Amino acid sequence: MSDQQPPQQPEVASSSSSSSSTSTAPPAKEKAQKNNNNNNNNNNKPAGEKGEKSQSNKGGKKGGKSQGKAPELPPPAFFEERIKIWDEVKKEHDEKMKNLPDEPIVMTLPDGKSVHAVKLKTTPYEIAKNISRGLADACVVAKVDGQYYDMHRPLENSGSMQLFKFDSPEGKHCFWHSSSHVLGQTLEARYSAHLTIGPAIEEGFYYDIDIPQQEGQDKYTISAEDLSQIDEIANGICKQKQPFERLAVPRDTALKMFAYNKYKQEIIGKIPQTESVTLYKCGPLIDLCRGPHLPNTSLIKAFKTTKNSGAYWLGKAENPLLQRVYGIAFPEKKQLSEWEEFQAEAARRDHRVIGKDQQLFFFHPYSPGCAFFLPHGARIYNRLVNFIKAEYHNRGFTEVMSPNAFNKELWEISGHWQNYKDNMFVFDCDNTQYSLKPMNCPGHCLMFDHGHRSYRDLPLRFADFGVLHRNELAGALTGLTRVRRFQQDDAHIFCTQEQINAEVQGALGFMQHVYGIFGYSFTLELSTRPEKFLGDVAIWDKAEKTMEEALNAFGQPWTLNPGDGAFYGPKIDIHITDALKRSFQCATIQLDFQLPIRFKLAYSDADGAEKQPVIIHRAILGSVERMMAILIEHTAGKWPFWLSPRQVVVVNVSSAHAEYAKKVQERINAAGYYVDAELSDKTISNKIRQSQGAQYNYILVVGEEEMNKGTVSVRTRDNVQHGQKSVDDILAEFAELTKNFK
Repeated sequence: MSDQQPPQQPEVASSSSSSSSTSTAPPAKEKAQKNNNNNNNNNNKPAGEKGEKSQSNKGGKKGGKSQGKAPELPPPAFFEERIKIWDEVKKEHDEKMKNLPDEPIVMTLPDGKSVHAVKLKTTPYEIAKNISRGLADACVVAKVDGQYYDMHRPLENSGSMQLFKFDSPEGKHCFWHSSSHVLGQTLEARYSAHLTIGPAIEEGFYYDIDIPQQEGQDKYTISAEDLSQIDEIANGICKQKQPFERLAVPRDTALKMFAYNKYKQEIIGKIPQTESVTLYKCGPLIDLCRGPHLPNTSLIKAFKTTKNSGAYWLGKAENPLLQRVYGIAFPEKKQLSEWEEFQAEAARRDHRVIGKDQQLFFFHPYSPGCAFFLPHGARIYNRLVNFIKAEYHNRGFTEVMSPNAFNKELWEISGHWQNYKDNMFVFDCDNTQYSLKPMNCPGHCLMFDHGHRSYRDLPLRFADFGVLHRNELAGALTGLTRVRRFQQDDAHIFCTQEQINAEVQGALGFMQHVYGIFGYSFTLELSTRPEKFLGDVAIWDKAEKTMEEALNAFGQPWTLNPGDGAFYGPKIDIHITDALKRSFQCATIQLDFQLPIRFKLAYSDADGAEKQPVIIHRAILGSVERMMAILIEHTAGKWPFWLSPRQVVVVNVSSAHAEYAKKVQERINAAGYYVDAELSDKTISNKIRQSQGAQYNYILVVGEEEMNKGTVSVRTRDNVQHGQKSVDDILAEFAELTKNFK
């Protein structure tokens, strides 16, 4: 991985025996981009069910067509030349460092304590060691004035310093980044692979490689049989305590060092001639890399490859198809065991598996990335939408409907044509170009501008469940979590600057209400003005202060995320945590000063003067499809009654009670609940067992006694018997559950 390298690219195809589609660890800073995929029906195929050439690591179990054992190869020829160049430059660097004078600097720790150090000599590890040897050994990375440092990298100037252990997002990112270099070294040594990129990701790491074709042999393709051997070599490297060494070299030196690798040449070629290139060495591995890294490989106590797949270079289908190997690593072996147990549970909850088992949705290659919701899936989807619509009615939102396609001129005004066109479905119509809408905000601006607006009209809250389309490349499509066609609870609030505080508090309260019903905990993060922004600094400062005041008034803890706001305004990101303690961002509250300017929106104030409104972009569910996927995995398919697609089933003991069972079904159906009748000639115990497996919330058994009394015997899916109840009583119970979202 490199500071000059492109961001990570999604795979062409993959299968894993252990990871859920929506599983995440604390977020790494590198964001996945989209990639092409040669399997257009990738969405609905859960782990291990894709029938593709990629494989998962199941302890070396055969996972596809084997080419036999990989050929034993001598060390790659480029090792010697690469190390020779490194040694020459490193020797010059070390000579310069020897003659440096001792220049004092001062480092400020988070508790305000000042620590004296020597420029280009003292390291973060040494400062930590002076506090506690245990602290120094536990920390994996430092942050100095916003820049990440290796623990053994000499400090360059006075400034603030933080230390991070593995259990922090920063620590995990560094740890997995270093682990990817161990993987890269293994792949180079074992297959003479040419490395491309190998970043840390949200949970683990990967390396994309190109294995050169050996004379007289087919090009070798890594299979599941290879993964256990890769693990063995990598774990051996970890035990060798190889140090990670950092070195900056001239661009031309880097080109010479990587003359054998066309991918590295392409990356280096994009760097200005005057800039240096940062390299890291680990054993015989030398790679372009920004760092930071662990002190040495011995901190990695457990290393495991998880799966392999294909990925196009730079995510473009016209580029060479590379091989990708994924891995995970930890500082303790027990953490790997716990991770494997977690992955097994996540796989059991995979929304694609449950979606198939419960007949909720499917995908088809004729419309990749667009879900077909079956009747029971449509029930959940519609219930979610109607739930939000009811809240809209109570909270002063006005539901609107806007067109699905717009002339490109609209997108040019909004800026999407210039910055988002590749993600839009563009087509020709009336001798010009149109696009299906990927978002609702430009259309809502047209609606606001339709007719004169007064301050009395504000705040104006437009809500829209219109269908959106985004041209996600096929490699990025994953079940319901990444689709091309979707709907979201999209709302735009047009308000004055004075109304921002109240509207943001209202949005936060709305979010808290919804997430409380779903059983999610959440965290709040305020992202402020980025380096590249539009608008006046004074307006930004005022908006950020207003957002802070609204968050403080909301009364929940929040953190500051400096410089990560949108270019058009500050935002509040809300991260939810599900039953497996995984984090997802769904809700967002964003201030926008730029669209009103671009669309020349205005309202008349009390004095008749024209003023510009502010737009608050707001979503709670986000994509309904993605929220449904998260809910499936959060509940493990055991839906609460109010949201369940299978609320009740009436089961008769024998054919003599079938007519009564039908009458009970009709009454419950007339009351508005989803109810089925199981009237087959199967045994009653079989019917009950199958109904529980199908996740019916209530199983109502009717026999001779129930028919004579006009009652039902009530069971729930957890096999608890609740005795006989009248139909009126059970309907009252259903109404109470629905009212309280239980």
